Amino acid sequence: MTKGRPGMSQGERRMLIDGELTLAESGRTFENINPATEDVLGDVADAAAGDMHRAIDAARRAFDETDWSTNHRFRKRCLEQLQEALEAEREALREELILEAGAPRLVTQGPQLDDPLADSIRWPAKYIDEFAWTAELPEATDPLGQPGIRQVWKEAVGVVGAITPWNFPFEVILNKLGQALATGNTVVLKPAPDTPWNATRLGRLVAERTDIPAGVLNVVTSADHLVGEELTLSPKVDLISFTGSTAVGKRIAEKGAATMKRLFLELGGKSATIFLDDADLSAAAMAGITVCFHAGQGCAIPTRLLLPRSRYDEGVEIVAAALANVPYGDPQRPDVLMGPLVSAKQRDRVQGLIRAGVDEGATLALGGGRPDHLPRGWYVEPTLFTDVDNTMTIAQEEIFGPVLVVIPFEDDDDAVRIANESRYGLAGAVTSGSLDRSLNVARRIRAGAVNVNGGYAFGPDVPFGGYKHSGLGRQNGAYGFEQYLETKAVAWPKA
Repeated sequence: MTKGRPGMSQGERRMLIDGELTLAESGRTFENINPATEDVLGDVADAAAGDMHRAIDAARRAFDETDWSTNHRFRKRCLEQLQEALEAEREALREELILEAGAPRLVTQGPQLDDPLADSIRWPAKYIDEFAWTAELPEATDPLGQPGIRQVWKEAVGVVGAITPWNFPFEVILNKLGQALATGNTVVLKPAPDTPWNATRLGRLVAERTDIPAGVLNVVTSADHLVGEELTLSPKVDLISFTGSTAVGKRIAEKGAATMKRLFLELGGKSATIFLDDADLSAAAMAGITVCFHAGQGCAIPTRLLLPRSRYDEGVEIVAAALANVPYGDPQRPDVLMGPLVSAKQRDRVQGLIRAGVDEGATLALGGGRPDHLPRGWYVEPTLFTDVDNTMTIAQEEIFGPVLVVIPFEDDDDAVRIANESRYGLAGAVTSGSLDRSLNVARRIRAGAVNVNGGYAFGPDVPFGGYKHSGLGRQNGAYGFEQYLETKAVAWPKA
């Protein structure tokens, strides 16, 4: 690890390009900032377009000139090596995520670290042996009457450009790499500049602790988002796997059209949680505080709570009491559920949307400001809006902060209408005293994942992605394998 200035942490500042740990050709670096303290943690290589093209060329060569795409046994062994290397550095990764992402220690014990480390590489590696790489079709005759053998082959797409966000950086990276590498692709990874060290650490482990060939995985860090766009523009890149905002996803789709890019886009969300009128509203407390999980910085976090008008006041009282007691602050504390927002820019954006809610007539029932007891760090108080109409900005825009809006509905049909009255369709939830009633509502919600009566529709074998402006395609499980594969039909005369 490279030493930095006094007071800096010891993050990996080098990129991985063509099997070599390297700095940017220019020698430039950019700073990694701790969002909980606003202190500089250290620096990392600041790549330019030339560095990105070196990585793309390396990935292209590795795909075209090695047997990585066809050697299933070797790929499985390499992924098992990577799994072992990551597990050996679990605690270092945990401390790094707390520092650079502001992820509460409690959250690293779940989806920020421990959950993806358990299965996001291991499951795809195991599935290599179980997936149907070749499928037999019934014998048929050709136009001349000749009987023939027919098969369908699954083959890697090629070079994948993986562009990942800052909110759950390690989890998203592992879910992309596990699937893309297991299916035989080569990858250029461009992590978010706000959280680069977990990606560069992974690059170092690939270089030093695995037999993954040079160029199969490349990690390119840059403060300039347009360096990532080189992946979208390059004809040498076959597929873009992007997780981030809908606005950037649209730009990727537009810019990638010229080279007919395959796309996986996991984009924004404005998920609705519905409590029907026969539900146990005590569960609304947990549904409410979920918006504070990692400061609300999650695409599938439910940020609209729909309550029956007949029980609206009762539900609001329960939720307000729960939000008022959410433990938040220093992410190093073991009891903290909510740390800071990732940057000053993000905090300002969240507070601008809170002001819009007030200006449009919603009732600010709790929070909305910067906490007095946390003078340093990019914090916003847990915030609750009531008397919200679904047409308001705070009900339609993805805030990506600890802001919950509570909307009343008249009956099941009205709840479904409100839930679907959104350009997004990533996730949702329904709770009722009747499972059949919950399932009936869930079938009508236009979203990629719906949690019913406290269920949890997420995991390495569960397809994840959205309807409408929440994205294209699905990641994880057999569906994720298909996302990174081409389909080839093959036929030959029967002997």
